[in-house]
Amino acid sequence: MNNKREKLLEGIKKTKTREAVLSVLEHAEKPLSAMDICMEIEKTGENIWLSTVYRILELFIKKDIVNKISVMNNEMAVYELNRFIHKHYAVCMDCHKIIPMNNCPMEKFVPKIEDNEFHVIGHNVEVYGICRDCYHKK
Repeated sequence: MNNKREKLLEGIKKTKTREAVLSVLEHAEKPLSAMDICMEIEKTGENIWLSTVYRILELFIKKDIVNKISVMNNEMAVYELNRFIHKHYAVCMDCHKIIPMNNCPMEKFVPKIEDNEFHVIGHNVEVYGICRDCYHKK
């Protein structure tokens, strides 16, 4: 196991299934659903229950190893390795493809909040549309 992975899993019992979930997320180019993670692990010949993947993801979320991203008004959850980089995504309403945004639309936004001592520590932006592939199919 490499030092970076050891650091991520510090204080967590190392198991074959946890290692497998982490490996899938380390190599993912986009956020994945629990089902996507399960299917990627099964491609390697390993058997894993979807419920096990969910339990591992919840543990990783608690340990700040993984970010859970709820999209489409919480209809769908996807997960990505926490690389401590501020990101937003656009979601295709037809195929549910998730496309990274190259900027933050909230960068210069200053919210007007009645409580003038309210300190904003984060935000969530969801952008919906139709991806190029789905648009050209119509």
